[in-house]
Amino acid sequence: MRDFNTAGPVRADKHYCIPPLERLNLAEVLALVRRERYFVLHAPRQTGKTSALLALRDLLNGGAEGDYRCAYVNVEPAQTAREDVGRAIGAILDGIAMEARYTLGDAATADAASSLDATARPDSALGDFLARWCTADPRPLVLLLDEIDALVGDSLVSVLRQLRAGYVRRPDHFPGSVVLCGIRDVRDYRIHASSEREVIAGGSAFNIKAESLRLGDFTETEVRNLLGQHTAETGQAFAPEALDAVWEQTRGQPWLVNALARELCFEHQALRLRDRPLSEADVFEAREALILRRDTHIDQLADKLREPRVRRVIEPLLSGGDADVLRPRPRVRARSGARGSGRPPPDREPDLCRGRAEGADLGSPG
Repeated sequence: MRDFNTAGPVRADKHYCIPPLERLNLAEVLALVRRERYFVLHAPRQTGKTSALLALRDLLNGGAEGDYRCAYVNVEPAQTAREDVGRAIGAILDGIAMEARYTLGDAATADAASSLDATARPDSALGDFLARWCTADPRPLVLLLDEIDALVGDSLVSVLRQLRAGYVRRPDHFPGSVVLCGIRDVRDYRIHASSEREVIAGGSAFNIKAESLRLGDFTETEVRNLLGQHTAETGQAFAPEALDAVWEQTRGQPWLVNALARELCFEHQALRLRDRPLSEADVFEAREALILRRDTHIDQLADKLREPRVRRVIEPLLSGGDADVLRPRPRVRARSGARGSGRPPPDREPDLCRGRAEGADLGSPG
């Protein structure tokens, strides 16, 4: 039996899901790849970015869209290197080695990446390696770099600038297309690098970006589709009011939809019997359980409430301030997926206030 996914990339054989490529403007993405463009895919946390990248990788490697090699690399392990550029590049090369070996079946590239000492020439090691990799095979290489904004300082600057330096040699001697994926658009990066006196803007360090694409939340139709898959496989129906309540309480944020549905359909002991349709009251009971349990992502959001820029939005929300003040700033939208303006619906106010009482004190220091 499949389940609702709340952790990691979606797998259609194990999870109810909306096909990841259907959530992208696939025609636009493929057009950018064919035109050898470097571009950004960004969205809030737990929206399905990694699932989309993996599906794109498999599509391109499958041959239906042309003769490509496509490699997915999560650069987050390099975060612990902080501004040690050699260590950071070495961690990224290790990720390339694993992808080359286990996805592309390219043992020679994997061995070369693993054996390269990035600390000897950290400011050119990644670019030189990518150039040699592309030169060795006539098929264009598409490189998908996930969690790019996990890198910090000089390490992030070095990666962006090495990609920019090699851009003119694409596609024969450098990746034909590169996708940078993270929470924010690269133009919003403000990079504090110890090698520079002033803050570096991401748009300056990576001024070869052709487009910035944002992966959105589920639509109401997609939410109903996802819940309908559970009904089709188990026979457990949702009352119309319950379907409306799931949409209203989540507004399609993918992790919230899946977490609420999983609590409702699999975690709630009494509802596992599947002997009656799920009601609106069941949805609100499941919501309450999620709030009280404070899963990791809810806890992270509560922690963000302490940030001054977020606090300026949330405090008026709780006290009934001016609607113009309540419009979520870009940082709030990027981190949490928050949208809209004005006061929340009455049934949400107690939850926001209780979240504040249970450790998310908006008046405490950040």
